[in-house]
Amino acid sequence: MVSYKRLTPEEVHFAGAALLDPDETTDTDLKEVNPELLLLPQSRRCSITVALLTLGGLIVVLFGIWLLGTIFWLHKPPSTEPHRPPPPAVAKSPNGTWLQPEPCSQIPEAWRFDCYPERGAVVTEEMCHARNCCFIQRSQAKTSGRNGVPWCFYTPDYPSYELVSITDTEIGKVGKLLRNKKTYYPKDIDALQMEVLYEEDNRLRVKITDPAEKRYEVPIDVPVVQKKAPNPSYTVDFIKEPFGLIVKRTQTGTVLLNTSIAPLFYADQFLQMSTLLPSRFIYGLGEHRSNFLHDVQWNTLTMWARDVPPMELTNLYGVHPFYLSMESDGMAHGFFMLNSNAMDVALQPAPALTWRMIGGILDFYIFLGPDPSSVIAQYLDVVGKPAMPIFWALGYHLCRWGYKTSNKIWNVVKEMRNYGIPQDVQWNDIDYMDHALDFTYDTVNFSSLPDLVKDLHRHDQHYVMILDPGISNSQLPGSYWPFDEGMKRGIFINDSNGDVLIGKVWPGLTAFPDFSNPDTHEWWYQNLKRFHEKVPFDGVWIDMNEPSNFFDGSLNGCPDNELENPPYTPGILGGTLKAKTVCASARQKISTHYNIHSLYGLMEAKATESALRKITNKRPFVISRSTFPSQGKYSGHWLGDNRSQWKDLATSIPGMLTFNILGIPLIGADICGFGGSTTEELCVRWTQLGAFYPFSRNHNSIDEQINTKPDCMEIYVHFNIITVCAVLFRFLTDEKTYGIDKQFLWGKSLLVTPVLEAGRDYVVGYFPKGLWYDFHTGDSLISSGEEINLQAPKDKINLHLREGSVIPTQRPNATLWVSSGQPLHLIVSLSEDGLAKGDLFWDDGETLDTYEKDQYAYIYFTVEQNTMTSEVLHNHEEATYITVETVSFYGVKTEPENVTVNSQEAAFTYRNNQVLTVTDLGLNLSHNFTISWM
Repeated sequence: MVSYKRLTPEEVHFAGAALLDPDETTDTDLKEVNPELLLLPQSRRCSITVALLTLGGLIVVLFGIWLLGTIFWLHKPPSTEPHRPPPPAVAKSPNGTWLQPEPCSQIPEAWRFDCYPERGAVVTEEMCHARNCCFIQRSQAKTSGRNGVPWCFYTPDYPSYELVSITDTEIGKVGKLLRNKKTYYPKDIDALQMEVLYEEDNRLRVKITDPAEKRYEVPIDVPVVQKKAPNPSYTVDFIKEPFGLIVKRTQTGTVLLNTSIAPLFYADQFLQMSTLLPSRFIYGLGEHRSNFLHDVQWNTLTMWARDVPPMELTNLYGVHPFYLSMESDGMAHGFFMLNSNAMDVALQPAPALTWRMIGGILDFYIFLGPDPSSVIAQYLDVVGKPAMPIFWALGYHLCRWGYKTSNKIWNVVKEMRNYGIPQDVQWNDIDYMDHALDFTYDTVNFSSLPDLVKDLHRHDQHYVMILDPGISNSQLPGSYWPFDEGMKRGIFINDSNGDVLIGKVWPGLTAFPDFSNPDTHEWWYQNLKRFHEKVPFDGVWIDMNEPSNFFDGSLNGCPDNELENPPYTPGILGGTLKAKTVCASARQKISTHYNIHSLYGLMEAKATESALRKITNKRPFVISRSTFPSQGKYSGHWLGDNRSQWKDLATSIPGMLTFNILGIPLIGADICGFGGSTTEELCVRWTQLGAFYPFSRNHNSIDEQINTKPDCMEIYVHFNIITVCAVLFRFLTDEKTYGIDKQFLWGKSLLVTPVLEAGRDYVVGYFPKGLWYDFHTGDSLISSGEEINLQAPKDKINLHLREGSVIPTQRPNATLWVSSGQPLHLIVSLSEDGLAKGDLFWDDGETLDTYEKDQYAYIYFTVEQNTMTSEVLHNHEEATYITVETVSFYGVKTEPENVTVNSQEAAFTYRNNQVLTVTDLGLNLSHNFTISWM
């Protein structure tokens, strides 16, 4: 279909006048003719009259055609034929060179939005002008794998949608968008509906959909709001043509979203929207291996779940289209694009961001914070809050691929016990299985596995095994229940012909369960239950769930159609949607794999979490490789198949920080590295850091050398603190903290500064302005906001407490279960004014929904005027089993004459570094108490 534009009656008249003979008399000529001659019959004048009458009739006809065409265009469904691009806005000079519109050269490089984003394309002038865009060549080549200033970019007035109507609704506004010119991608959707939903005072939602045809939408539960927010902290403005949406923070006027800077695209398989960013400080957009603070210098992040060892500049295991943005005044906001199709997210130094997706709808949220913690809380209100982990999940986990026998595992566990090295959980990779078949174990080499698990339980330890989604289809009929029963129930993914799609994973040829089908969840539960009766596992590690496939697509390949070969393919590793996964055209219960590929890990985690709830009646423990928003409700995550290299040690910190803002706090990396052989120094430093991963597991690949020396492991530290966060979260006005990802905070107060380089016995750490204390000694440090050189011998990781906090700790033991019964030691870091506060949540560590059922204790600690008060705000039986044995006060400026506990004198010690310690207290955690000194 040829592109066109609607003509006004004025334009039709002008075009018709041009049909007259160029030699005919013009209006100007007529003014010079004798008026009397106008009364005489003249053939010349008669021909003009006829021409005018003809022209008038032509105008009427053309106007009628235009009117009917417009009515038809407004009511017709979206085009299904490929559209030709609009004619270029540029022309060629007589010598054949292109005449560039003047505005092109006036657009600053940082504000040039890519009109030719296809990876691997070397853009020529002709290619660019065919898309009606500006072309300015730079010295560097724009080729696949290299980003830079685009040669081909949009003109300021590039055709887009027009906002033709906007009306109020009970929850916001609804508008109609029309496109008058076709784009260079096929199947434009010419008429759109825009809903602007004022859901909460600090949350805005916008949905742009096709009103004529239902399109795929992400099937995760989000809040449904019925009434408009009473006092929104944002304003929403609209630009009519080209359409633009502008969202501002009411309090400061900061622009949080401005889509008018580049054209909006909404074709069947290509959606694009750009926005300005208020600053260059942007975080999130997982899963990618990068710094915590993203680079906005022409940096494109691709999202499409993929099995690949962590590396820079590629799509990894999970997909999280959410970003956190810091504004120039220390405020923060968040943006969530609820879309699961393959996408590119392009960052550029304006600063600006462009979303490019190949399906679904535009459905996005803006969260106004105004601080980062509030932004994350508002995001989690939409996607779901992370589940409270079972207590032993926070302990030390040990695994490797290639134990080879269960007796070998048993020897490792016994050796750990003999050396007194803490271990909560023993894991198995795929080598425990019978020929890599799910829900089996090797009854020859792992014959003692059931007894091993029972022995772990007798020592208050736990067992976790791996499961992959691929189910072998090559076993004798009747010999492998998971496949036979799955076929019977029809729960596997089908190819585009409706036959079971066959891929290849570790057991050979496999079928893939369709976890979008509720029947698959029941089948999965029954398989887990049957295996649990043989090997009473405590948790499940779900791997290879992107889903991974050793074929590209299937055993029989994939069809050549628009789902496999969309008009635009994001920068996916391998170059195609089917690379190392199943066909995009594969059929699942709720949609094609094209739409729900990146949801596979989430759906499997949901099925696994539900099954474990039924089987164990305790908090489920699930670790998943592939993740999607809301995953924290069902599982934790580890950062994948890293390597035993110092670089991998360092990049684990930004990975951990990113997943905390993505709502998956149970996160860690393989300690000492998975691939390659570690060294003693690397393993020591990694173990020090790994003690502060919320999910702390040492895991090594098959046949690699591992370090089992006791002096390496004895430095492992236990701390029962749950939340990890970036330093910037607590120091919003200190811009120097915005890029810190070599240090991090536990909770609000404990600053961790690990050694991340070889051969170092020191480390340089940044300390925001204020008073800090060495966690180990209580020595004080006053910082003006500066970097400080810290001594870091091999057996030490630097930990510092921020002033004004109360930190509960327990003596480490062989397992967290044993440690949890130990007395508490409270560490109080006083501010310059002698103030401090802290709190403690305590329950039995395993019961489901203890907060909802009021089965927990909550204690609040405050210190002021030389008196510490413990107040039980919510009590429970579990707190009666715990005592407070010791309290250390850091920063007591003068030695006290006496100390009283509940008005009774108590023994104490005081050191020259201003540390006051009160011991032998025996205070029951479930009772209020006071400690005072004079």
